[in-house]
Amino acid sequence: MNFSDYQKKVDHWIQTIGVRYFAETTNALILSEEVGEVSRLISRMYGEQSFRQPVSPDEQKEMLADELADVLWVVVCLANQTGINLEDAIHANFNKKNQRDFSRHQDNPKLHSS
Repeated sequence: MNFSDYQKKVDHWIQTIGVRYFAETTNALILSEEVGEVSRLISRMYGEQSFRQPVSPDEQKEMLADELADVLWVVVCLANQTGINLEDAIHANFNKKNQRDFSRHQDNPKLHSS
């Protein structure tokens, strides 16, 4: 599925099941919450914190996938509300990065192992 299709599906769901979009400020706050959930999981999966009770690696991956999907959902809601076509924005962003960072990372000695 491309981003345009995903944006349409999210909009359809909001209009038919979700009743209406939350206000942009509410969605921005929800986005912060969802990113926090991703951070919480990453800190337990890869950092020094641990889960309160044992969670299998498969369950951890499912939890992270669900939270990342929640982040993407809210980003798409905000894009829809503000009239941004994410597919166009992503293409433009890649072009910007390609021009700006053409040799920056290849020339960075910090990124090459000694």
